[in-house]
Amino acid sequence: MPPPRKKSGKSSSKGSLAFLDPLLKELNVASLKKLVFSPSHAWLAAIALLVLELFVNIFVIHRVNYTEIDWVAYMQEVEGVINGTMDYSKLRGDTGPLVYPAGFVWFYMILYYITSHGSNVMLAQYIFAIIYVVNLGLVFRLLVRTRKVPPYMLVMMSVTSYRIHSIYVLRLFNDPVAVLLLYAAINLFMDDHWSLGSVFFSLAVSIKMNILLYAPALLLAYLAVLGLPGTLVQLSICAGLQLVLAAPFLANFPLEYIIGAFNLGRVFLYEWTVNFRFLPEDIFVSRWFHLALLVGHIITLCYCGRYWWQYFSVYKKLATVGVPHCEQLLVLPLFMCNFIGVMFARSLHYQFYVWYYHTLHYLVWTTGYPVKHRLLLLGVIEMCWNTFPSTMASSGALHVSHFVILVGLLAQVSKSCDMTIFTSNVKDVKTKEEKTE
Repeated sequence: MPPPRKKSGKSSSKGSLAFLDPLLKELNVASLKKLVFSPSHAWLAAIALLVLELFVNIFVIHRVNYTEIDWVAYMQEVEGVINGTMDYSKLRGDTGPLVYPAGFVWFYMILYYITSHGSNVMLAQYIFAIIYVVNLGLVFRLLVRTRKVPPYMLVMMSVTSYRIHSIYVLRLFNDPVAVLLLYAAINLFMDDHWSLGSVFFSLAVSIKMNILLYAPALLLAYLAVLGLPGTLVQLSICAGLQLVLAAPFLANFPLEYIIGAFNLGRVFLYEWTVNFRFLPEDIFVSRWFHLALLVGHIITLCYCGRYWWQYFSVYKKLATVGVPHCEQLLVLPLFMCNFIGVMFARSLHYQFYVWYYHTLHYLVWTTGYPVKHRLLLLGVIEMCWNTFPSTMASSGALHVSHFVILVGLLAQVSKSCDMTIFTSNVKDVKTKEEKTE
């Protein structure tokens, strides 16, 4: 009797890969389209991109030359505090006086010691690479929860902006630290951890004051969701933390600290402006021009405030019932409020791009414009921020793009507020809740 024949390697390998058959059957055209276009599948792209960004940032650190702009000045300002100077008017670096709140001092003091008094720049770059990835993770979580932005836009947000990578790991500015804490705060608000969110929001303000651009919408959110007593608690948390962080300076030279850290009248240099290159310099530095921008900012906020109040009020109702993806009603007014602040900023420097970059894709996707127009708007804005030095054309194109986005947002927001869910009362929502139980 002949010996039994051995099974072919082909059939053996086929049996070992049999568990993949169900997965392969699912990978049809329809499912692939969902992976690319469906916001419900954005979490898959988010995970893949976060892993990819670790390697991208390492590549940038080792292959692209670091550019010294403010790091040395930050270290010099921190050294002044370490040496015992508590008078903010006497704390300076090579680029000028210290103009950031106390949280900036304590954060960069930690970096000062970690990086051997600021000499180990590459270590600082790796720390900022971690900040970049964590920041991106927090943004992705907001976008995944709201289910507004398709997966392919997460890819564009992550890998297409050289300017953003540069600001984080090649410049080491404090702006990325501030927005990291801000996105952490919004995530906490979204998870109903309002007090802890207020702590992170106040920490963000203590790193850089631009975070206050979110404050008008956040105040409305406090009032609509928590009521007046809860709002007073959150404001006390925000103010109290500022006092604690600034205590050593306030105890010795309070006036100098307030003037230095929260100087709202500071005039920016014309040579660095991204958004107003088309203006003559005498108008750019004019107090009347600054006042006109402030008035325009306030009027726009007041106009939008009534819509945001409706959004926050409905958010409170739907969050109580547990309606999925209602986080859109919380996130949109906050992003929109900051966007309006950037629109009316007296000057935008190149590092200020991070103030709103990671919100632009969400905002543009909230408008009712066709996809090709949305992509065009994002492309033009990216081009404007990558034009150095800025030109009359790039500054003008930036303002036009901002205006078009704002018009689209207002149209969509006003349309949304006319929907039944915005006009229904609390009893209707409670009735629906009882039926679901």
